[in-house]
Amino acid sequence: MKLSARNQLKGKITSVDKGAVMANIKIEVSEPNTITAVITKESAEKLGLTEGDDVTAIIKSTEVIIGK
Repeated sequence: MKLSARNQLKGKITSVDKGAVMANIKIEVSEPNTITAVITKESAEKLGLTEGDDVTAIIKSTEVIIGK
């Protein structure tokens, strides 16, 4: 897959929690860090997302904030 977006994190889905409209997708990106993607339930179903899937998290942002 080729994309112009540079902020990409490869990881594995550890949890899929579907609500009435939205779905929370937890993605383990590198031990032991996890990011959470909140997407529509329709998108989660169209992509067929399930635990154990290998996915790429693509971050749509023009800012990166670093804290120490």
